[in-house]
Amino acid sequence: MSAKALIVIDMLNSYEHEDAEKLLRSARKALPNITRLIEQARAHGAEVIYVNDNFGLWRSHHDELLDVVLRGPHADLVEPIRPDEDSLFVVKARHSIFFETPLEYLLRQRGIDTIVLCGQVTEQCVLYSALDAHIRHLKVVVAEDACAHIHSDLATAALQMMERNMQARIVDSAEEIF
Repeated sequence: MSAKALIVIDMLNSYEHEDAEKLLRSARKALPNITRLIEQARAHGAEVIYVNDNFGLWRSHHDELLDVVLRGPHADLVEPIRPDEDSLFVVKARHSIFFETPLEYLLRQRGIDTIVLCGQVTEQCVLYSALDAHIRHLKVVVAEDACAHIHSDLATAALQMMERNMQARIVDSAEEIF
């Protein structure tokens, strides 16, 4: 049996960027499924790790980032999935959750060999993170309905690439993953 962690990608978001309107529609649809995955992971004692862009706020920490988005117009997308006191948090600056972050070290220290990805954006950060996990010899599970996208056609293609090229297991959040 492998040790698993749920990785919540970029869901602490103010949605103040180009393509935000398209992403918001998809994020609202994915939110209940992300919430379900977080609850499932916590119930099974799996690590829940938030890996989030810092919006260029290099002097801030995760509580400050959370405060910023909870004061914003889309706090309703953050409140249901806010990190609890046991959640881990990694700041990233680029698309991949691994690029110049301590995530790989953290996973190895905790004996985690399987990551379950959810969050946003399927055709960007989720895709690049799945690739980087694959080249690090980690098993990858992607909860398709718990990922938000900007372009549905690119998201579909990204999921196919993850499954075929990276041997990612594509699942529905209602499945027993943990």
